[in-house]
Parts: sequence; structure tokens; C-alpha cells
Amino acid sequence: MDLKLRRGVPADATECGRICFEAFKSIAERHNFPPDFPSAEVASGLMALLIAHPNFYSTVAELDGRVVGSNFLDERSQIAGVGPITVDPNAHTRGIGRQLMGNVLVRARERGFEGVRLVQAGYNNQSLCLYTKLGFRTREPLSLVTASPLKVRLAGYNVRGASKEDIDACNWLCRTVHGHDRAGELEDAVRDKTALIVERLGRVTGYATSIGFFSHAVSETNEDMIALIGAAESITGPGILVPTRNHALFTWCLKNGLQLNQQMTLMSIGMYCEPAGVYLPSVIY
Repeated sequence: MDLKLRRGVPADATECGRICFEAFKSIAERHNFPPDFPSAEVASGLMALLIAHPNFYSTVAELDGRVVGSNFLDERSQIAGVGPITVDPNAHTRGIGRQLMGNVLVRARERGFEGVRLVQAGYNNQSLCLYTKLGFRTREPLSLVTASPLKVRLAGYNVRGASKEDIDACNWLCRTVHGHDRAGELEDAVRDKTALIVERLGRVTGYATSIGFFSHAVSETNEDMIALIGAAESITGPGILVPTRNHALFTWCLKNGLQLNQQMTLMSIGMYCEPAGVYLPSVIY
């Protein structure tokens, strides 16, 4: 087997997207779950964005000169996030996934990240076992819930678009809850005008880079988080990830029409602090 790992280039986006779509579709359908991506074109669009982003590291696997998989490392904060990692369903059982994971973990060590995290599908026993053997620890069960935007407001909770002037307050809040900030993601979201904040009693008590699968949110209380979810004009991707142990927030979601799609698992290597507040992870972490 002549397997080669190399950096991704823009020309890889279409084929990596096709593989990403087919890989997630294949494993999801085997377990009677809907696929994460609606089409190969949507997955290719994501691949193009990640390959082009200056703060994402991409690695592409070639087998005998043919692209058979890819992996990414989000390098926008002191904690690196892994994924999406995908391997062509026709090239499974050859250890390609392990090599793609090993490649980004070496990158994370070389770059001096304090921790590495990922989120995996709970029904995917193979990936759970692989990541565990590579040193990842299970940290949090997550519930992926889906719904149309609720578009509701809570009295006393002012939700608005975030601006550059809000970034310091949001980073302080994230450090309070997680022990680190996610400044790079937040800055991207503010620039793209997707970030939201919630204010209570005249100060920032929560923020979200948007509400959806690829976004994260942090708040002081469940009510702050509910205000952010309720005010969202859209829910991006297949839904939002709610820590299942947060009984009050999970219950509120179910009572307000959000439906459970699947269980997922937050895993980490290195630095991890038990959250001291309310949060929604992204599918990266």
C-alpha cells in the first residue's frame, strides 16, 4: 500500500467533499441515522472553506495517487479541534483513519497546543475505540437536537448581534466557564456577522458564534442560553449539540419542540477543565 499524507490544496475540495459526504452517509445509514450533510456539494463547500482558512491545518491521504481521505485541525485557540476526519468507504480497514489522526496529533504537539478535542458520533463504535486508544478521554455525552428557529424572546434578556467591542467580554466569559477562550472562532463569527450576545442587567452574560452544528455558545445561566437559542433567526447544519447532563436545558429543548437526533461524545487530550457554566459545543468541540 503506497499511502501518502500531504497538505490539502484548493483542488482537493471537490473530491474530499465527495468522500466526506459518502463516508458520513455510509456509517449513518448503517445505523439508521440521517447523514450529517445533505449533499456532496455542501460537503465540498465546507472542505473548500477549511482548506482555504489560514488557521486550519489540512491533511489529505493519497493511496496509489488517488485521494482517499482527509482530516483537519482547527488552530484558532489554545485548544485545537479535530475534524472532520473522513476516509473513502472503499478504502476502510487499511489503517488510513489512524494515520490521518496521528498526523494532526503530531501537528498539535509540534505547535504546542495545550489540548486537543473532538466530537464523535455515539453510534460509531470504531471511531470511539480508535480515539480512545490514541489517548482521547470521554468528557461529555452530547445530544444533537434539531428544530426550526423558535424566534422567541425572554423578558429581561436582550439578544443582539455581537460587535468588536463585545469580544473582550465574551472571551472573559469563555475563560471563566472553560478555563480558556475561543477568540479565533469568535473573531471569525463577529467578522461574518453571525455572532450573538445576550445582555442581562446591562452586561454580557452569554454569546454564541451562531446557533448550530458548527458553532459554540457560552453563558452564565441556562436562561441566558435559552435566550440565545430562542432568538436565533436560523439553526445551521443538522442541529445544536446540548450537553445531556444539563438536565434543565435538555428538558427545555424537548418541551419546546426540539427533537433528539442522535447521541455524540466530546473527547479530549491534554488540558480540560470541568465547565463552570453553561455551554453548547460545536461539532469540532
